Amino acid sequence: MKILFINNDGGGFADNIEVEEGTNVEELFARRIENGRPENYLIRVNRQPAAANQPLQEGARVSFTPTKIEGAA
Repeated sequence: MKILFINNDGGGFADNIEVEEGTNVEELFARRIENGRPENYLIRVNRQPAAANQPLQEGARVSFTPTKIEGAA
């Protein structure tokens, strides 16, 4: 299925990506943010805060925005 993935980490980007049916937010985070920790990100699905076990649906808009910037005081 296709979703819109918005990665606001670093330079940021948005792209339509294919994910397997039944993929949840936690699995997508683990695949896309390899060295990140979920507690350091604002994770939203369709502009709403998302639970780790929330299953993704066709056409969902998923965004990962860091709350801690590396090197910031």
